Amino acid sequence: MTANPMSVKDIDIKDIMKPAADVEAYVNSFLESRPLPQNLLEACQYALLGGGKRLRPILVVRACEAVGGHLEDALPPAAAIEMIHAFSLVHDDLPAMDDDDLRRGRPTLHKHTNDAMAILAGDALMGLAFELISTRVGNTALAGQIFRELAIGTNDMIAGQVYDTLPDFPNGTEDLEKLVTIHRNKTGALLRASCRMGAIAGSASAEQLASLTKYADAIGLMFQVVDDVLDVTQTTEQLGKTAGKDVEQDKMTYPALLGLEASKEEITRLHLEATEALKDFDAGADPLRKLASFMAVREK
Repeated sequence: MTANPMSVKDIDIKDIMKPAADVEAYVNSFLESRPLPQNLLEACQYALLGGGKRLRPILVVRACEAVGGHLEDALPPAAAIEMIHAFSLVHDDLPAMDDDDLRRGRPTLHKHTNDAMAILAGDALMGLAFELISTRVGNTALAGQIFRELAIGTNDMIAGQVYDTLPDFPNGTEDLEKLVTIHRNKTGALLRASCRMGAIAGSASAEQLASLTKYADAIGLMFQVVDDVLDVTQTTEQLGKTAGKDVEQDKMTYPALLGLEASKEEITRLHLEATEALKDFDAGADPLRKLASFMAVREK
């Protein structure tokens, strides 16, 4: 198996990511509608609106559209998943966790404010995500389905963080199995929730939901394998966050366990798996296909 021959330049990612602006406006409008202390509001906005790939909300929107739904159907779950993601990054950067000073090319929230505000802003973002669904999704049954996916994704993501930082695996678990478990939870859980929530918001059939779940599982693991590779091949300036942290902290990574070339082959395998999962979808799923290709060759 050879590495994916495409490059970032081959993919029109700007067109795929267009709904990001709609999601940002929607989530900021919701935040400003809540009577929050000004310093808490500003901390939440700093965490949410300071750049980033917006991959998770875009997956919500594009999965929704792939099954015939529309942007307005996808906006509440898209905004909610970005809040959950932002909360996870704020807490992940804290001194008691990964202890990072840089996120998205600027100081992390606890450096911009202080530890207490970062903890509280992260807590608020998690709660606000569920509040948004309960107040902005009019169909109670649909809101309940989306709630369930958001809760499972959030809790699995937290479990992944525990596996990564406070590991508690059964005796005899192989290192590669540990690593896959970490990645499928810490990173993959929210990508899975994104695709499933988008599909549900767009009234997907059971078959469509199953296929989009397979797609999400493949890109979820691929995303983190790419992250592992970038951590050892790119600079801090290129990434917008501290490079080489995995090596410095002696973390298990794909390059550390399999080597760089085998890690790149795994990216290619997972990309093909994601593409295959969409074989029964029409052109409405093309943004998801292109997004998988971009994720396989991204440079930050």
